[in-house]
Amino acid sequence: MSDSPNQGSAPAQNATQQKPPGLFKSSLVVGCMTMLSRVLGLCRDIVFAITVGASANADAFFIAFKVPQFLRRLFAEGAFSQAFVPVLSEYRTQRSLEEVKRLINCVAGCLGFALVLTCGFAVLAAPVVTMVFAPGFIDDPEKFALTEQLLRITFPYLLLISLTGFAGAVLNSYSRFVVPAFTPVLLNVSLICGALVFADYFAEPVFAIAWAVIVAGILQLLLQLPFLSRLGLMPRPTVYWQHEGVQRIMRLMVPALFGVSVSQINLALDTILASFLPVGSVAWLFYSDRLAELPLGVFGVAIATVILPALSRQHSGEGDSNFSATLDWSIRMVLLIAVPATLALLVLAEPLLMTMTLFDFGKMTVRDVTMASYSLKAYALGLLAFMLIKVLATGYYAQQDMKTPVRIAVRAMIVNMFLNLLFVLPLYFYFNIGHVGLALATAVAAYYNAGALLKGLLRNSVLQWQPGFLLVCLRIALAAALMTLALILTRGDHTLWLELSSFERAVRSLLLAGGGVVLYLLLLGLFGGRLRHFSRQ
Repeated sequence: MSDSPNQGSAPAQNATQQKPPGLFKSSLVVGCMTMLSRVLGLCRDIVFAITVGASANADAFFIAFKVPQFLRRLFAEGAFSQAFVPVLSEYRTQRSLEEVKRLINCVAGCLGFALVLTCGFAVLAAPVVTMVFAPGFIDDPEKFALTEQLLRITFPYLLLISLTGFAGAVLNSYSRFVVPAFTPVLLNVSLICGALVFADYFAEPVFAIAWAVIVAGILQLLLQLPFLSRLGLMPRPTVYWQHEGVQRIMRLMVPALFGVSVSQINLALDTILASFLPVGSVAWLFYSDRLAELPLGVFGVAIATVILPALSRQHSGEGDSNFSATLDWSIRMVLLIAVPATLALLVLAEPLLMTMTLFDFGKMTVRDVTMASYSLKAYALGLLAFMLIKVLATGYYAQQDMKTPVRIAVRAMIVNMFLNLLFVLPLYFYFNIGHVGLALATAVAAYYNAGALLKGLLRNSVLQWQPGFLLVCLRIALAAALMTLALILTRGDHTLWLELSSFERAVRSLLLAGGGVVLYLLLLGLFGGRLRHFSRQ
């Protein structure tokens, strides 16, 4: 059975003769690959905690790394993907293979051209970019200069990872989920090697990590190319802005770009505000955000990645009859993961951070871990909303409706900005934990965003609850509540963890987390939950 698309003028949905895997299986595959990446990401953060800790130089690197990541989420996995995948799916179902190839060539050329210009401008204007993203560093000339230098090194990563994201979007559209999901592993491996192996060759270790970012971008892009070639879809970049498909993607990208940028603007505002808070605030938010994003990145992104091409095909070529059922399935999967994950993070915040940072071997202190645990709990409260936004917004994008999520996101951004002021100031002046206010505001605003998205889908009957949905929710709630009680009883006082060695903390954290998962699944089964309730072809 061939992996190559059929030749000729047949509609490109027949580009492969293989039957696409079920959504549950595809999500599981993507989730497993992403879990590998996230585990390595945690190892990477442990290495960062050991080598750079929460120092001023660490703050400088995190800013320099966040800026291209901020734009990456617009180009690589944000507005571009949301606009490109539905158009590519429509071409597959309604156009010939040659037209699909022509679309891919033109999109690759135009995207690459725009990215080269963006990266060139940013490198030349590094001082201005640094002032925009870290105005609090202006009063510290050494910290500002270091951030500027690091930014010039890391920014070209945007070009490499965005082209990687483009290649991954093509592979995902053809149900080749494994390679795009595995690609982030290379970033973490490269950063770990940079910090542990090459840091000694630089006067400042963060420069080794910054150069490792670029090496990772090259490796990630090269990994995708052979698999595109096997599909017969290796791009031959052509800068042709008048192509009908490119024009449609650009029109869809305008509102989508603004919509995705709203969430990134919120993150940027948090970073800007954190730069005015006590030293270490940026790092505390970074470490807590990394742990909170583990379930979001592994499962939320996996589900959204899998359902976007499926929903797009259902909307454009395979009929809308399964559209609502697919959305219902994705929400069930989010609840299955997010509810217990939220409760577990609230209960195990300090132990997990102690295990993650290995502060007694590195530059993290007990106070750093405590401060990061506060913001981790605040982020954890919004985990369900963060994951719901991923899948609910996909329901709009698959219909090529980019404007509605944008309007909702703008309102959510305004809510977040107001809540930042409402939470940060009193928490900073009265409790000296202003960074927690930033995380809490983000969580509350996320619930506003998710609620508005859900309301719109229900009002337009795009989403209709499938039989048994409420019963599934009840089973999840009961199983998660009992799991939480068991974790509280077995966790012990977090101060006792200070007496444990790093290895003992790691083993105990693994046993608690793994035991919690097993207990949760057993309880879910005891209450009547079955695999068929969460499966969908």
